[in-house]
Amino acid sequence: MVAKAYSPSICPGIPRLGKCPRGWSTRTFEQILRVVERPAAIEDDTEYQLVNAKRSRGGIVPREKLKGREIKTKDQYIVRGGDFLIANRQIIHGACGIVPPALDGALVSGEYTVLHANDGLSLQWFTAFTHTPYFQLTCFHSSIGVDVEKMVFKLDWWLKHDLHVPPLNEQEKIAEILSTWDAAIVGTRALIDASARRKISLMQQLVTGRRRLPSFRSSGGKASKKGRSPEGWRSHMIGELGEVVAGGTPDTNDQAFWDGNVPWATPTDITRLTSPFIASTERRITPLGLKASAATLLPHNSLIVCTRATVGDCAVNTVPMTTNQGFKNLIVSSTKADVLFLYYWVSANKHALMRLAAGSTFLEVPKSSFEAIAIDCPPLPEQHAIAAVLTTADEEINCLKAKCAALERQKKGLMQKLLTGEVRVSV
Repeated sequence: MVAKAYSPSICPGIPRLGKCPRGWSTRTFEQILRVVERPAAIEDDTEYQLVNAKRSRGGIVPREKLKGREIKTKDQYIVRGGDFLIANRQIIHGACGIVPPALDGALVSGEYTVLHANDGLSLQWFTAFTHTPYFQLTCFHSSIGVDVEKMVFKLDWWLKHDLHVPPLNEQEKIAEILSTWDAAIVGTRALIDASARRKISLMQQLVTGRRRLPSFRSSGGKASKKGRSPEGWRSHMIGELGEVVAGGTPDTNDQAFWDGNVPWATPTDITRLTSPFIASTERRITPLGLKASAATLLPHNSLIVCTRATVGDCAVNTVPMTTNQGFKNLIVSSTKADVLFLYYWVSANKHALMRLAAGSTFLEVPKSSFEAIAIDCPPLPEQHAIAAVLTTADEEINCLKAKCAALERQKKGLMQKLLTGEVRVSV
């Protein structure tokens, strides 16, 4: 089986150790780690916290809490904060990590291996080392089986593998450096989450008129009260704001209809977007395929709305494109509405579309129901202003996401250099 046949969490192949850096020593895993076993006496009426090791070195996290009588496998072991835990049947996917203090005293089954560091090893350094391709290869090479979800980890094989280990003070310095990158990544992710929450709250308030932008408050526009339209806003049905058209799919067996130059959107193209805009699609059709199907070529700045399966997901196309039948699309009249205002209104009101969805095989919003959805719209200048504010919020979130991705790439590259000795630290 070739490597690409495996899931991304697996690094298959034979581990090959390079030259030992000057001042480091070559040891085996069993020389730097020791196995610890703390059998637990399970009592029926006592509640126990169970834990789980997440794949891709995602850490040790809590599972459910169960009474002793509810635990089917009585072969359980106690873990302590600071233990290094390996999930034997998932280690080829990177399921391992240090037990956090909050899970001290939790239980794991015999499907886990609990390890402690011997003298001269920093577990923080070792945890970073588990991210290297070499470590992942040793785990794969120490596992047997034909199904990647049922491979058996042979601990005694793995413990015999060699690795290059720096002196303890260098290990601690490497761990300290990498921890600063971790802190920056965690902090940036927290900013992304907080910014996303603020944006959602702001979007829900602005598109409903519960909050008015300062320039429109000063002109006499007041925020809406419960059950009433905002001052100066008018109610329109979606069908009044432009032309609603559906999508379609050319005959998939006719090659003359496919791999052309006309973008053809599916719900998957929409759900993977990180901004309101869509400029390309995974599949494209030919002009002949467009003519032979029920699809309509949408001009740019149309509102593309999923009305089947992922109901309510939407986007604004920046190039002419068409869609499959899982959409109801609005060719917006620019004299009646701002397409981005409508995009944010739909994003804030997915629940309204879900209520309209019906069907036994899959949920779908009928065209007539979609056209009849009522939207309170402010005058165009206020629509433009609301769209600009929310677009800026989206851009800020995407900037933070790009920063986080850059930090993750930089940490990965730095980690590889530090943990192989290619780059040395001053102790």
